[in-house]
Amino acid sequence: MITSRPAFAFAAMVAPMSLFMSGCMPTVRIEAPDRPIEINLNVKIDQEVRVRLDKDVEDLITSNPDLFK
Repeated sequence: MITSRPAFAFAAMVAPMSLFMSGCMPTVRIEAPDRPIEINLNVKIDQEVRVRLDKDVEDLITSNPDLFK
């Protein structure tokens, strides 16, 4: 029981504010979507490998065709 006047005044101010603030609390809902999620990826992957050989190495490979067998 509140007996002092300042405590009663404080309680009288805080009670309506707490009711007002409880009505303003945000609501967070997590729901599954109605349809499946679609992810469309239009991706083109190109790979290009370039090998440069010195003229001496090219000549060696040309003169010895069975070198890498």
